Amino acid sequence: MNLKGRRRFLAAAAALGVAACAPIPVAPRRESGFAEVNGTRLYYETAGSGEPVVLLHAFMLDGRMWDEQFDVLAAELRVIRYDARGFGRSALPTPGEPYSHVDDLAALLAKLDARTPRLVGASMGGRFALDYAVTHPGGVRSLAVIDTVVSGWQWSPEWLASYAPIVAAGRRGDIPAAKQLWLDHALFAPAREQPEVAARLKLMVDEYSGWHLAHRNEERPVEPPTVQQLGRITIPTLVVIGGRDLSEFHRIAAHVEAGVASGTRATIPAAGHFANMEAPEGVTGALREFLLGG
Repeated sequence: MNLKGRRRFLAAAAALGVAACAPIPVAPRRESGFAEVNGTRLYYETAGSGEPVVLLHAFMLDGRMWDEQFDVLAAELRVIRYDARGFGRSALPTPGEPYSHVDDLAALLAKLDARTPRLVGASMGGRFALDYAVTHPGGVRSLAVIDTVVSGWQWSPEWLASYAPIVAAGRRGDIPAAKQLWLDHALFAPAREQPEVAARLKLMVDEYSGWHLAHRNEERPVEPPTVQQLGRITIPTLVVIGGRDLSEFHRIAAHVEAGVASGTRATIPAAGHFANMEAPEGVTGALREFLLGG
């Protein structure tokens, strides 16, 4: 539209009492690719600019679990999400070859020039974030963990009994059965009440390689276990827990909050274990306040 045409349009709009429309926000431009690090290949996506924030996904899922948070946070920060080794579009571990998710994360951060990030992890991804914080002191600005796991946690007999059939199915090579048992687990009960969320979770689980179910996991553990080193984490730490998550994870959340030097907790009442997907507005709001407030 030329200048004369624009003036006519504005005049007509004014005559009709219609206000000129505000500019439509443009989603931050995304970049994606594969990073060759530590003898493996990790798929990643990044968007936005400024201070780096890395989103770490849950077990059997991948970076897509952060769809509701990715663009929102990228409007104000540089956001990175990636699929951990053996998950999503990243390469599989090599049988018999030890590896470290923490080392993979460190190498990816160096590759993307995103050192000293803020880390946000859900469930297994929370474990990665906590492990990274104790093994790279000074290498993280803040932590936010959602329905987290922590290395070295002594799981209750009830949890071990509920998870045993999944392990058994995987070890006998029946990966479809193991995946279905996982989706049928009580951990997913609140998510199953939301058909769209349940469908997205099922899609990611269906597309998961199943490698960790069928193979002995050669991941090198943090020593001593992170659960024994929580006091070394002195950076601001937000512990988010779904109000409807299983009691096991409420105990973990309380332990992490109490163990770190500067921990605060946010409970998302309506959410279960996959809080950022089940109640995205609440989790995104808590993350924005935490990440941008300090």
